[in-house]
Amino acid sequence: MGSNETVSNRYDEAGLERIKALVEKATGGKIVRLEQQVRWRPAWFADVEIDGRILPVHLRGNRVGDVAIFPDLKREADIIDVLHAGGVPVPRIYGYCADPECIVMDTLPGTRDVYAATNSDDQRKEIGRALMSGLAVMHRLPTEPFAAIGLDIPETAQDIALAGLHAYMPLYRRTKSKPEPLLEFVIRWLERNYPKQRTRASFVQFDCGQFLVEDGRMTGFYDFEFGLISDAHMDLATLAMRDSVEPMGRPLPELFRYYEEASGEPVDHDIVQYYVAQFATLGTMQFAGTVGKPNPGDPHAVYLSWDLSLRKVILFAMSKLLKVALPDADATPIVPTAGKSGTAIAALVDTIRQVHGAAPIDTNTLEQALELAEWIERDDRYGDELRARDLADINAYLKAEFASIDDALPALERHVQQAPAEEDLPLFKLLATVERRRHAVFEPIKIGFHLRHVVPLETR
Repeated sequence: MGSNETVSNRYDEAGLERIKALVEKATGGKIVRLEQQVRWRPAWFADVEIDGRILPVHLRGNRVGDVAIFPDLKREADIIDVLHAGGVPVPRIYGYCADPECIVMDTLPGTRDVYAATNSDDQRKEIGRALMSGLAVMHRLPTEPFAAIGLDIPETAQDIALAGLHAYMPLYRRTKSKPEPLLEFVIRWLERNYPKQRTRASFVQFDCGQFLVEDGRMTGFYDFEFGLISDAHMDLATLAMRDSVEPMGRPLPELFRYYEEASGEPVDHDIVQYYVAQFATLGTMQFAGTVGKPNPGDPHAVYLSWDLSLRKVILFAMSKLLKVALPDADATPIVPTAGKSGTAIAALVDTIRQVHGAAPIDTNTLEQALELAEWIERDDRYGDELRARDLADINAYLKAEFASIDDALPALERHVQQAPAEEDLPLFKLLATVERRRHAVFEPIKIGFHLRHVVPLETR
């Protein structure tokens, strides 16, 4: 398909038929089973019969909504092809459908649950070694093949360190829908404090720690949607972050020692912490627009959950980098009120629960609807007092008398964007106080699941 032709990007019945036709043409077989994967992006598992044998393939569609940093899914297919040729354990690519966008690739066997697929620490150690060895191989690949498929190759230490920030910034500026004083503060801090000694550019998975395990062994890496050329330590940071919700199977200090053995280079743990702060900030930037002003069709509960947890990661990482303790949660907890919309919320929840007989993908959507109703109920009972306390703190800091939080937050963001570096510590304390108050309110509910699992990262 030519680049000047229109791509519908619609995963309706007609679009799925086009994907199936490409699968059979690319593999030379016939689809005998097709199962949609239950997640927030269109994806399927298929069995293709070829001369009496079954080839399991995975059909990876593109994200819906306006949150894609690299919206061209073909980019990811090309990256996986380069990695496969370079000896990295990744799926084989069979073909690519342009309308609607879909990668046809091997289905890697196994599960992401390391503990479910192993029965001993020895097996988990071997998986850890394979994981970190695979990363070292990935990081040593020459950058020329990636340049040939269109990836930017940063050359200076500044551009290497900030490659992710440069990639995410256009989407963030275009979709930003509300004041983001915390993000603006961290962006400026990252730009001023990049690691000047890191001058080697490597391909990085960027959202690292995504691999599958079967029968006590690692079968391969998956998901290279965000892959780019940056600092190899970025992958160590994102792997460490993922460990809190998808455990790697071994303690992080042990995994980092395995990486040092495989790469032949020491890990700089302070730089890892810098990239923890950067990646958590980028993830929050990616979804900031739709969290502030929801886009139709987005997985709203998922994005809210990620927003909460990533902001907590930012606080922990910046606390370490600034060498300042996080402020305690309010000494006086917010006392819930009766709320104003309790009856309507109860009716909404009951209505959602009356839906039966839905397909698995629709059941997942219904569960998200219940989570959102719980979020609304929580805000109905706690939100007014939460915002009143935030307003009082911002007014005190800015020495102002804003009448509402809607007036105060834009002013705080403007102040952040102009504040000198000497103000970093008190300003961070204020921003952290506001975020931790919000976390305390929403952590107990289902959308707070990821938030509850975020802990300070100890990599040594």
